[in-house]
Amino acid sequence: MDVLVYLVPIALALGLAGLLAFLWALRSGQFEDLDGAAERILFDDEEPPPTPPAPEGESRQR
Repeated sequence: MDVLVYLVPIALALGLAGLLAFLWALRSGQFEDLDGAAERILFDDEEPPPTPPAPEGESRQR
């Protein structure tokens, strides 16, 4: 039972820290665009333009 003297304040402190983190995220705009990521996955990205072929006799090393 003596351990509850330590565990209860620790649990309350962690709960308060979680609440503060949530409120910070809420105020900083983390939840502004909830549908954007869900809709963004449905659209194809633009394909990059094709690279021109290397001239003969030259190798393309990167």
